[in-house]
Amino acid sequence: MSRPSDHIDSRQPADGGINQPRLGFVGWLRWLWRQLTSMRTALFLLLLLAIAAVPGSLVPQRSSDPNGVTQYFVDNPDLAPVLDTFQAFEVYTSVWFSSIYLLLFVSLIGCVVPRTRYHFQALRAKPPKTPARLARLAGFIEREVPAGVADAASVVEAARAQLRSGGYRVAVFTDAKELSVSAERGYLRETGNLVFHSALIGILVAVGFGGGFGFTGQRVVVEGQSFVNSLLAYESYNPGRFFSPGSLEPYKLTLDSFDVTYETENRDAFGQPTDFAANVTVEHKGEKPEPGRVKVNEPLRTGGTDIYLLGNGYAPTITVRDPEGTVVFTDSIPFLPQDAQLTSLGVVKVPDGLAEQIGMIGFFYPTQAAQQQPYFSSFPDLEYPVLTLDVFAGDLGIDGGIPTSVYTLNTDSMTQLTRGDTGVKSIELMPGRSQELPNGLGTVTFENAAPNAPADPAETTDYSHSVLRFASLDIHNDPTQGWVLLFAVLVLLGLLTSLFIPRRRIWVKVVEREDGSLRIEYAGLARGEDPTLEEAVAAVAERHSAAFTAPLAPAGQSDLG
Repeated sequence: MSRPSDHIDSRQPADGGINQPRLGFVGWLRWLWRQLTSMRTALFLLLLLAIAAVPGSLVPQRSSDPNGVTQYFVDNPDLAPVLDTFQAFEVYTSVWFSSIYLLLFVSLIGCVVPRTRYHFQALRAKPPKTPARLARLAGFIEREVPAGVADAASVVEAARAQLRSGGYRVAVFTDAKELSVSAERGYLRETGNLVFHSALIGILVAVGFGGGFGFTGQRVVVEGQSFVNSLLAYESYNPGRFFSPGSLEPYKLTLDSFDVTYETENRDAFGQPTDFAANVTVEHKGEKPEPGRVKVNEPLRTGGTDIYLLGNGYAPTITVRDPEGTVVFTDSIPFLPQDAQLTSLGVVKVPDGLAEQIGMIGFFYPTQAAQQQPYFSSFPDLEYPVLTLDVFAGDLGIDGGIPTSVYTLNTDSMTQLTRGDTGVKSIELMPGRSQELPNGLGTVTFENAAPNAPADPAETTDYSHSVLRFASLDIHNDPTQGWVLLFAVLVLLGLLTSLFIPRRRIWVKVVEREDGSLRIEYAGLARGEDPTLEEAVAAVAERHSAAFTAPLAPAGQSDLG
């Protein structure tokens, strides 16, 4: 059958193409906004944000593990600069992560605001009018009321009262010889959905404000040393854009001791740590010092900050003397663990006091196991500690005012004095022992840090406390933690509400026949998944009709077809 000449599909251009309206600039903007604020886009951005966060768990981050970033550059000199170009070491503040974050924020707002308006309109609206043919809906049931038992108005009123008491919003409709009740419930499902998305926006806002007004800082503290909560005391410091250093609450934290327990009975897990605990003393201005304890996943809350335990290791105390025996350097140097047995790497720099500047690259073995090199540690605790040092002399590169990492040594302008082609063995020390430096530069001593260490190192047999330990602490300030917790709880409650509260409609229709008898019809309609809808309709029918009717046989089928 041909279309009339004036039909829209008959007016095609001569070239056979399709006429489409021109969107224009405003039209394209409207189209882009609708795409961005669709729920599909919001879910895609949420998934993309989760994927974008993965690199932050694969490589160390400057905000939480600056020492790990430094070590990563040492271990991967070719790959690390490439990753740094893409801000892989600052994932959560990178341009690309922030872009996804902001787009998700805008998308969620664009989704929630219109839905909230429509939901409020639905809450004020009456339930929809009763459909003409209830037999087509789910759970259809029919009952018969003999003439003279009850009138249509009383039957409808009983249904209205019953449904209203069951939490339904109800409306009564009159149509010729038909009276009906339209009931709807489950508005809380959409409310929960909106609470979920609104709370998700709240989390994004709170995290954003927390990042802007908070800060994170890291500090390595050796046993017996103290840390003061001031800007200059942090080894690395990452303030928020709006954070003011003047808001730091001053306090002093002293690492009294660091306790570690290792597994020694289970051979399959031998040497694995079972517990870490940093015992500290916290002192606030004008208050008495208070003891505290920092454990893994158990931060210490003080001075408006949360103190987390990130890592730990050994800090050998090393003393360097000139040829006359004068001490020119002494310090406890944190050595970075390289494996599970705490084989550790450290750098010692002596810029003054000797004929030349010297630097030493050291390896510390808590329990040296090998008699021949390469050495390795067979147990992470102090059973047979050995320290080896390779000495370099020359320019340390610190006189030019350019900051350098204390965990790396640039040997490009230095001369190697031990190992390699020098023919001189590496310096090898145990706690309490000393050895001469090459070229008569002086001596180096590996101090025994045990409280009651014997004067003669040969008498030492117990090395359990001969080397100090250090704790790597992450100090975190987030003024929006309480808000994040509140919104997280609302997200969970909203999600549970939207998942487990069904949205359904139930209708009860009463048809008056010519002989005075009544036919009652019951049916329901689910808004979404509702496997219990038919049971709910049957329960309403059973309770309502008990006082008026007897069920037709078979139930659920009409004798009228």
